[in-house]
Order: sequence, then structure tokens, then C-alpha cells
Amino acid sequence: MDGMEDAVKDLGQTAVVIGSGFGGLAAAIRLQAGGITTTLVEKRDKPGGRAYVYEDQGFIFDAGPTVITDPTALDELFSLSGKSMSDYLELLPVSPFYRLCWEDGSWFDYVNDQAALEGQISARNPADVEGYHKFLAYSQAVFEEGYLKLGTVPFLNFRDMVRAGPQLARLQAWRSVYSMVSRFIADEQLRQAFSFHSLLVGGNPFATSSIYALIHALEREWGVWFPRGGTGALVRGMVRLFEDLGGRVELSAEVQRIEVQDNRARSVRLKDGRQLLADFVVSNADVVHTYERLLAGEARGEEEAARLKKMKFSMSLFVIYFGLKRHRPDLKHHTVCFGPRYRALIEEIFRGRELASDFSLYLHSPCATDPSLAPPGAGSYYVLAPVPHLGNAPIDWTVEGPKYRDRIFDYLEARYIPNLRADLVTSRIFTPMDFRDELNAHLGSAFSLDPVLTQSAFFRTHNRDDKIANLYFVGAGTHPGAGVPGVIGSAKASAGLLLADAAARRLEQA
Repeated sequence: MDGMEDAVKDLGQTAVVIGSGFGGLAAAIRLQAGGITTTLVEKRDKPGGRAYVYEDQGFIFDAGPTVITDPTALDELFSLSGKSMSDYLELLPVSPFYRLCWEDGSWFDYVNDQAALEGQISARNPADVEGYHKFLAYSQAVFEEGYLKLGTVPFLNFRDMVRAGPQLARLQAWRSVYSMVSRFIADEQLRQAFSFHSLLVGGNPFATSSIYALIHALEREWGVWFPRGGTGALVRGMVRLFEDLGGRVELSAEVQRIEVQDNRARSVRLKDGRQLLADFVVSNADVVHTYERLLAGEARGEEEAARLKKMKFSMSLFVIYFGLKRHRPDLKHHTVCFGPRYRALIEEIFRGRELASDFSLYLHSPCATDPSLAPPGAGSYYVLAPVPHLGNAPIDWTVEGPKYRDRIFDYLEARYIPNLRADLVTSRIFTPMDFRDELNAHLGSAFSLDPVLTQSAFFRTHNRDDKIANLYFVGAGTHPGAGVPGVIGSAKASAGLLLADAAARRLEQA
């Protein structure tokens, strides 16, 4: 925060943060550390937002994010308060980062080892080794420009975008991730291996800006990590830090509306009738939900909700959490199971009106790194399939969900987990309808606004509202976007604005 915390200590001002996802938690920590008395309110009975935790028969299931790729961003949250992250949680290295598998039986271990990567690439196509060197150099360039320089800088007006224009043009940001990978690499499976990352932030590799190729360099820079005890342990560590700093968390506290007067948010009204007065309000809720529901009746809310609803939204997800009575050591922590189609399937996921006949899957096996997430000798898992959001495919998931679960279990049993059903102890599903109803996600989108270039940076929901002067946004729908590093970065950008505004307000009142 560049020393801003010291500048605003003991301001005597208050903030309410709506939603306890990683973005909301990170913002609340930064504000409390900066001298703003902060209350964090959460609709559900546990903190975490998408990083919720389910427990059943001794199995622990992380509901959402499972890949930690920038531990320095987390460490900064603790160090800015004079704390040490190691006192609150432990991050364990994951290797390989991912195992990528295809239906022809081939696989590729994506590791942070240049020689090992080059050996696997050469075995497929020797000419692609040099191509990979060029792709890695490009990825490192966009990482420097798009993540390190611009990832936590708010884009509040078009001049900010114009200033970034020359760098974005030089990096050919108008190209898609897949087309940029294809410039350097010829083998089709390797093209998939180095372009699928945009799906992790809700983006179509064939449409998402090539800037998102930076994810590859980000992972090579800091590795892939997993918290001991699961992602839920990271949430608990962040909550404990926030409370140690004097912050207050309220669970089962659903927000009904943000009350506005004279273009300033004055309070947050909860569904139980309570009113929380605030000098500043930060929303980690879905951006459409915030404008359409929490600002219902306000001209600004109606105007911005209408604008946002015309935009493109990311795909949704269908997730199965399941526990097996036997751990499968042959499964890596992160496995990507490519189906028979890549481009055509992704087109149907992002534009299709119904479920595709095939699927690609992400399979999470956390006991490969931390056996404590299941009973002794057993294994906790989840598998997800990207699917269309409800605006494109209004599927009745109460009917189709169990059928789709059975199709995925059949596929996994045939190809990856023999005797899955015989070993099955427990399972549950989470569908696009749950994203809509549990997480208030517009159209059941799993990642909010689609991260195409025309919906990035300045074109995304701004970190501070343009008209309600003390309303700020964090999370997937604002700059820089989805993913754990993205939402943590949004908290840094938005909290920095808020603390600067708080300092200015203090000077005015002095």
C-alpha cells in the first residue's frame, strides 16, 4: 500500500465490506490495517465466498479455487500489518503443476523445470522447443507489463487506458491466447497445454486477450501452491488476521440494500433489518447483483445494471465433490482431462444453447499433497466441467444435474478412476443454478464478466464507482479480473483508492 496505512491511522472512519471471498477478505484486511474500522458481512454461514468448504463423513472439500500462483500477494497482506504469513498458514508446493491428459492415452506433466519441459516438448515435436522458448519470452513480457505493472493499478478513466495502449499494442493484446501460442508452437496438443490457462479465469482461449498468456510466466515465476488443510485454511488464516487487527466478521448476514443519499453510500441494510452505518462501502458481491438488487430503486443502480447486462459473461461450471474410501496415488494433485474436441467444445461452452455431448474436465485430488483432507487411506476429490451459463443454455439442472453427474462418473471410471462407484462414499453437486442462487452470480456465471479485451481494464466495472463516490468494488467483475491473484490484486487497487480518499476526507475535515 506504499505507506498509505501509516498516513491514515486512527481516522475514526468506518467501512462495510459485502462478501467474504478472497477479494473481500483482502480488502477488509487492507482497510483495517490502514486505520479504517471495518465490518465484513457474509450471506452464508461460513466465510470464503466461492472458496467455501464442505465437510461430510470425514471428507473435506474445497468448493472453489485450489490453485495458488502468487504467494507474494498473500504474504504482502500479512506483512503490511507487521505479521508473518507463516504464523497463520503453510503453503505446500505442488508438482507437477498439472498433469494434462488426452483421450489417445498421452499426457504431459507441466512442471517448473526447464529441462523436463523441453524433454517432453521435444518428444512430441523437436521444432517446438525453440518455439516454446519464444512463447515463454512473450509470456514473461506480458507478465511484466500486464501483471506486475498494471495488475493493481485502477483504470478509472479512458486516459488510463490510452496510456497503457502502446504497451498493449506492442504485445498484440488484440490477439487471442490460442492464436498467440500457435504463432510459436505447432503441435496441437502442446497448443492446448499452453492455452488452456485462460479457462481458469473464465476466458475462452480463442477469444480472450493474449495478455492472459501471462499466467504461464506467473506460474513459472512463483510456482503452484496449496495451503496445508486446504484452501479453507487460507480463508481461516485471512479471517484470523483480519480479526487480530480488530476487524469484525458477521456471518449469515445477507445484505438487502446499500442505502444512498446525495450520491454517497450511507449504510448497508441487512435482511434481518439491521442498518450498518458506513463512511465507505466495498462490494465483493457479483457486480450485476450489486447494481440491480443492492442499489434497486437508485438511478445509478438501474443505469449500470442495464449496461452490464448487455455485456458478455463467462461460462459456468458443473462441479461434483466426492469422497472415495481409497486414495488413488496415481492421480496428480491437478489433472486436466481433455476430451475428444478442443475448439469446437469450447465454442459450445461459451455460445451453445445446450449441453455438449462430450466434455473436458478438471480433476482435483488434494490428498496427493495433503492427506489430512480425507479419513486415513481415503481420498477427497472434485471434478468440474465448464458448461454454458444460464443465459445461453437455460437448463433445468435439478433434472439434468444427476444425469450429467452420472455421465462424468462413467467417464472417470472408464479412463481415470477404476472402481470409482464401488469405492464411492459420498458425493454432492454444484450447478449453474447454485452459482446463481447461492452466490448471486448473474446468469450463474462462474467468473463474472468474460475477460475479452473490450471488457478488460477501463472497460470492466471500475474499482470505484463513477457516481457514488464512496462505493468500491473488488472481485472477479472488476479490474483486473478473476482468479486468486486477480481478486487479491483488485483488493489492492480498490483499497488503495479508498485509503487515499479517506486521507483526503480527513484533510477536508481538519
